[in-house]
Amino acid sequence: MTAPERPENRRDQEQAVRASGGLQGPPDEPAARVPRLLEAMRSIGTGLELRSTLDRICETAAEVAGARYAAIGVVDEEGEGLAEFVTYGTSDEAARRIGRRPDGHAGLLGALIHDPEALRLTDLTADPRAAGFPPGHPPMRTFLGVPIRVRGEIFGNLYLTDKRGGAAFTEDDLHLVRVLATEAGIAIGNARLYEAARRRERWIDGSVAVTTALLSGQDADDALSVVAEQARELADACAGAVLLPASDGSGGLEVVAVRADDPASALGVVVPPENPVAERLLAGEAVFMADTATDPRMITRLARLYGPSMMLPLRSGGRVLGALAVLRAPGARPFTGTERSLATRFASQAALALMMAEAQRDRERLAVYEDRDRIARDLHDLVIERLFATGTMLEDARRGSPEPAVRAGVERAVEELDVTVQEIRTAVFALQQSPAEAPSGLRTRVLREITTAAVPLGFTPSHRFTGPVDTAVGELTGKNLVAALREALSNAFRHARAHRIEVAVDATVRLPGGAEGVRLTVADDGVGLPEGGRRSGLRNLARRAESLGGASWCGPGIGEDGGGTTVVWEAPL
Repeated sequence: MTAPERPENRRDQEQAVRASGGLQGPPDEPAARVPRLLEAMRSIGTGLELRSTLDRICETAAEVAGARYAAIGVVDEEGEGLAEFVTYGTSDEAARRIGRRPDGHAGLLGALIHDPEALRLTDLTADPRAAGFPPGHPPMRTFLGVPIRVRGEIFGNLYLTDKRGGAAFTEDDLHLVRVLATEAGIAIGNARLYEAARRRERWIDGSVAVTTALLSGQDADDALSVVAEQARELADACAGAVLLPASDGSGGLEVVAVRADDPASALGVVVPPENPVAERLLAGEAVFMADTATDPRMITRLARLYGPSMMLPLRSGGRVLGALAVLRAPGARPFTGTERSLATRFASQAALALMMAEAQRDRERLAVYEDRDRIARDLHDLVIERLFATGTMLEDARRGSPEPAVRAGVERAVEELDVTVQEIRTAVFALQQSPAEAPSGLRTRVLREITTAAVPLGFTPSHRFTGPVDTAVGELTGKNLVAALREALSNAFRHARAHRIEVAVDATVRLPGGAEGVRLTVADDGVGLPEGGRRSGLRNLARRAESLGGASWCGPGIGEDGGGTTVVWEAPL
């Protein structure tokens, strides 16, 4: 059973039939070209890719009308200029010499946009509306222009120039091209519908990928990077960034995740709250810019690197969590209304996923705190009491023994028990302390991670600090170093089966380029890296370091004969 024909397609086809009826009257040449025209119409209707459809229309129109050059100017959404200009007959070398494509704001192309009627000229250079050719443009004289309508609306114009043999375009050529333009409108309409459906499908898939990443429990920074990467790819942009409330408490927006050719230059940039763009984003309003580099509202050093941009609030349930920035290169085409609408929906979905992920992390954090409280109570109420009882029994045995060697050995054991009790009390204090109560120095945060890891490991990793760790290491680098340490200790616990781990933080190293840096080393005596095993954790460490301009790698461990693994992570201060 065939699908019912769309009414608008039927109307367009009827117009094509009526137009082609005018070709039957003229004698010889026009009638001879009718089969060729019908074949051309059939070829235009094949395929659903919009760009390839436009290319076929240009080539077919040039062949049917005997023109050397053909072009289609696609009118922008405002109807004031050209959003796209597709050509046929111009070589790549000639296109390079011409340079920038016409924008349709002046000359004959602009006249046809504002007055979309068929136009036939013997010498286009003599027309008062002509604006001349740019340097390197091939000479053109005869001209034929016909509007292309898609479902009653102007899509653009079909231009033909330089009829072969030097003759002018005839009335018959005009009839042929009009029929072709009608069929082109049908083909373009179908291609537009197909591309719109594909575009929506891609954005939906991107939203699903973002939701999955945010709710999968992976590192929050990596999940936000997925948001930035998906937005960049889906919008065909050169950069995507996620901004969250600044960690310095200023009330501005800080770039926390970037996907671009040079992400390190953007990470950590703060847009102050008094900036008009930040004010609108924090108020839940989207900001669209035709050229970020010249917009007076943009005051950050990154603005000059980009052209058209979308700044979208990450808003859900009346709460603004941050913002999503999608930016194109200077001189790139502006974002269309459809792209803006799809990106806005994507940002809303990402914001909802962020809220759900935040609630999920809060529940997990609460469960961890409850488990830590239970462990702390058990350590205090059971383990320490038993150690005290054991120490008392040993003291009694020491006093009752007549042998000096036995008394000395028991005394050493009692001293070891006292040290163990002190270490357990320190662990109990760390377990009961909330993150908000602890100092925010890097050294303290590293010690907190080591103490937290001691519970599942069954032992406390040793540690060593070199240089001014708290004062020399910047906040962004410090935050990523702590996250890298957490990842490395987690890998050691889950995969290494280690009995000894050594952690070192050195703030006095020199990086390969000569810059001052900090190096984190986590070495264990475990089983080492299995052949063909997963490397996702190590890739996370490498991406985190590279985003700051650093590096990460692995080497032999501290076990016998180099057994185990040593993870090195370094970045500029």
